Amino acid sequence: MEQLIIKATGIYKTYNTGKIEVHALRGVDLAVRRGEMVAIMGPSGCGKTTLLNTLSGLDDINQGEVIIDGAPLHTMSDRKRTQYRAEKMGFIFQAFNLLPVLSAVENVELPLLLTGVKSGHARRRALETLALVGLDGEAPKRPAEMSGGQQQRVTIARALVNEPAIVWADEPTGNLDSETSNEIMDVLCRMNKEKGQTFVVVTHDLAVGHRADRIVHMRDGVIESDQANHGSR
Repeated sequence: MEQLIIKATGIYKTYNTGKIEVHALRGVDLAVRRGEMVAIMGPSGCGKTTLLNTLSGLDDINQGEVIIDGAPLHTMSDRKRTQYRAEKMGFIFQAFNLLPVLSAVENVELPLLLTGVKSGHARRRALETLALVGLDGEAPKRPAEMSGGQQQRVTIARALVNEPAIVWADEPTGNLDSETSNEIMDVLCRMNKEKGQTFVVVTHDLAVGHRADRIVHMRDGVIESDQANHGSR
């Protein structure tokens, strides 16, 4: 039996604004095998991003269990969960979230420096990872000097630099044109295949979804369907 890296059981998440309760997740079960690329799709407000945030420990759950690589995320303290994310996970968001005052290589090495990696080793790893995503010549540039596609590649390099077991991506191509979006997905699929990393990708874009191994469709806080994808990668 293939090893599960993500196992979520009976996940409930409610947001209480004071005036209204929003039942964002209503009893979600999800299992993901190590090395899979899974796309989470569905209409706006269906719970896609909430699911990603709860699975990755960015957000607490009200009920249920989240086991990541054998570790019970739902029972960890905030501090332990933050440390676990830094060591085991990478994040790619629609907004690039790059620090504008830092160069590409400085943005990429930052997660390593924050976890105590020595600066010389962090710089080498950052340069190697930029080369992996096709940006070896752009290391000294700041974000404002780069195209949207290049900035997203820097974001991907930053997510991959600590060699995470899982990469969470929330609309990673949302700000990009279709050609650049394809290039970014080529990078993600290559990392998935070559490094065996697990990817969970929230997207509204069918072209992105069809590059994944599985498509999980959500509606109104529940998983409506979960199917293997036989499209081309």
